[in-house]
Order: sequence, then C-alpha cells, then structure tokens
Amino acid sequence: MRIGFDAKRAFNNAAGLGNFSRNSITALASTFLGNDYFLFHPVTKRPRFIAPQNSTEIKPESFWWKNLNNTWRTFQITKLAGEQNLDIYHGLSHELPVGIEKTKVKSVVTIHDLIYIRYSKFFRRIDRNIYDLKFRHACKIATRIHAISEQTKQDLINFFGITPEKIEVIYQSVNPIFYNSYDEATKQQLRDKYKLPEQFIVTVGTIEARKNLIALLEGMVAAEIKTPLVVVGKPTDYLRKAKKFILENQDVLQVKFFTDMKDTELAVLYQMANALVYPSLFEGFGLPVAEAQASGCPVITSNTSSLPEAGGDAVLYINPKKPKEIGQAISTLLSDQNLQNSLIAKGKEHAQLFTRDKYAQQMMKLYKNLQND
Repeated sequence: MRIGFDAKRAFNNAAGLGNFSRNSITALASTFLGNDYFLFHPVTKRPRFIAPQNSTEIKPESFWWKNLNNTWRTFQITKLAGEQNLDIYHGLSHELPVGIEKTKVKSVVTIHDLIYIRYSKFFRRIDRNIYDLKFRHACKIATRIHAISEQTKQDLINFFGITPEKIEVIYQSVNPIFYNSYDEATKQQLRDKYKLPEQFIVTVGTIEARKNLIALLEGMVAAEIKTPLVVVGKPTDYLRKAKKFILENQDVLQVKFFTDMKDTELAVLYQMANALVYPSLFEGFGLPVAEAQASGCPVITSNTSSLPEAGGDAVLYINPKKPKEIGQAISTLLSDQNLQNSLIAKGKEHAQLFTRDKYAQQMMKLYKNLQND
C-alpha cells in the first residue's frame, strides 16, 4: 500500500500535534514494513523528526513554493499525491488539501478536538474562523474521519452534523519510551541537570488558561501542600498571571518551570514524580495522562471531556473548577501509599490500550477497509 501523510507537524512542532504525527508515522512505518510511506512537509532548517527508512520525503522544490509553504500544503499536495499513485492520504492535523476528493486517492483526516468552538474565549476571532473553515472542509471531503476519542466523535456529530458512520474512533498511541523502566543513575542525571528536588509533583502541557494551572496552584495553597511543583510546557501570556500568584504565595508554593524537555527526559521525570496532576478544563484526549500511567506515575485529572477515556478507572478524578477539591486530592494521594500503589498498578494495565502496536493495527485496518470499499 502507498500511504501519504501531512507531516508538517511531525517535522516542525515540539509537542501536541507534533508528537501525535511523529508517533503515528513511526508506528505504521515500523509495524508494517512492506508499505511505502510518503511524508509531505515544507522545508525546515531544524527538523524535529528523522524520516523512517521506508519513507520518502516530499517537499516544495521551487523558490516560490518554499516561501509559500502553507499554500503549497493546501493547493499542491493533491497533484503530488496523484503523481505518487497513493492509495491513502492521511491529514494528521485537521486538514486535507483542496481537491483530494476529486482524485482516486482515499483520504483520512484526524480531528483531535473542537476546543475552538467549546472554549471560543481562548481563541482570537481570526483563528477561530480559520480553524472552522479548515476543519469543516476537511470533514466534508474526507473519505473517513479519524477522531482521537469518543468525546471528539460526539462533538463532530453535535457541532458539524457528521453522520456517526463516517467517524472512526482510534485512541492515539503513547511513545514506547514511556513504558520503559529507568535506573537510579539515569534519574540522578536528570535530577542534577534540572536541579530537581527529591520529592515533587508534576503537571505537563502548554501553560495556557485551558490547562488550568492557577486552579492547581490555588488548590495547593488551600491544602497547604508544600511539595514542590514541576511545570513542563510551552509558555503563553497566561504564565504571567501564574507567576504573579506564585509570588503572592511564595511561603507555600515552590514551583519550577521547564519549557522544552525532551520526551526521553519526560519519561524519566514521570517515574521520579510523586504524581501527575492534570486539571485541564477540556481535552480531545489528554496524552500526558496516558504517558504518566505507562510510566508508573499515579495520576490526578479532571472528570470532564475525554479525560475519563484517557484515565479509565486508574486515576483520581477531580472537578477542575474547584481548586479546593484539587488540593484535597493531592493531599489524599501524597499521604496514602496504598492508594499510590493501586493507581500505579491500574495505570500500567490501562496504558496497554495505547501501545504503538495497538494503534498501528487499528489504523491499518481502517486504511485497508477504505482501500477495499
């Protein structure tokens, strides 16, 4: 089978859609070696991804298209996909090129979430309009829509009026490095590099309002939790508000921020942490929850959106809009070793739903069904 991917995010994005794209391409290319894979992406000086050996990179060649790479993705990939005689083209991040539906190439688009609709206040109007145009167009012309959770599937049905039969739910995969065990020497190296405390809790994700960091900090203050907090994520303007709150409560709070930690380091960090606390208001899936479970780190997360799908019965759930409840959950978990052990054991079992092999098998089944239709 000849399969093409919109690989822009794989080569350019540090986290989020970048991780999903890299994990998807690697999972399929390493599991199904007999296929030919084509990675369509603009030129980048500092790529974050090394293409698998059984893949071909297709990039804009002329000076014109190199300087209009987004336009190239929208208007040139259809032509190039036809020239490569693709069986399947998969848009990994909400988009499909114009005209792909008029070719013989079957198309899949992955929709991660419709947060720009549910939480429109977090987005500029121009961004909401662009997202809406791209998302709706892709869903309309796609042969099949891949939703990363049942929550996203229901949002597609409710907001876009998509028929359920057109949507396939396949949970995203967790990078295999999170399933590995790391020795004390490796942990000590990371502790020394980042000057980490002996005991700490961790939260992971872009530092923005939706991720709800200030509510987590308020909960820690309310419960008088002095265990240090390690925050890993890309900063936004929201960080200023969080730092202001920390400064006002520095007698209780100890917080360290890291912006660009590698996955290989994050996997070790999870195994060192006393807990992951992930009080997000809304997620399309919530990958840090599954990563932490695979790593053997107990998890506290929100009882909203797709997070119960990511966490199953292996996490401690909180209402993200109630800071005191967040603080109480942290206090309960840190003081109860039996609860910690139970969540770790259940978490490792639940994380088997998100292995690379399981994801690859389910995605290839979708591709083959489309090819045979």
